[in-house]
Amino acid sequence: MDGNEKQREVYIGLGSNMGDRDSNLQEAINLINNILGVQVKDLSSIYLTEPWGNENQDDFLNQVILIGTNLEASELLEALKKIEIKMGRQRTENWGPRIIDLDILLYGDDIVDFRDLKIPHPYAQQRLFVLIPLQEINPDIIFPDSGMGIREVLIRALEREDVKKIKRID
Repeated sequence: MDGNEKQREVYIGLGSNMGDRDSNLQEAINLINNILGVQVKDLSSIYLTEPWGNENQDDFLNQVILIGTNLEASELLEALKKIEIKMGRQRTENWGPRIIDLDILLYGDDIVDFRDLKIPHPYAQQRLFVLIPLQEINPDIIFPDSGMGIREVLIRALEREDVKKIKRID
């Protein structure tokens, strides 16, 4: 990686519902900040949220961070997966309990459509635990796939009947 590569602003969603959830989030942020070519620029508050998908599990703590990076999206995904594994994440079921979950939500204004990586994250515009912290960090976000601003997307999400509870805890 050389200094001529484009620095992108990337939003990453973090979630934990096993063990010491607060410490898990902080450890993940520290490990992300230690990735070569990555700098954590901003953090949202932490939110307590009901589980998505499989509801028979403990509530999550969720947070969004903004990073600056020169890494390609696939390189960043690989680094995040390594952090999940290092922290003890085991992928045994979809939407199941996890020590840490790290999702690339937005990667600059890019749209990425690989088999194992879709950006913007496919469920980002439906989940309050993503939208509320995203808006907290940057109320001017535009989703590159839909062209909609974060406020409009958030209002649409709030109008749905199946909205999960979310509570800011810090």
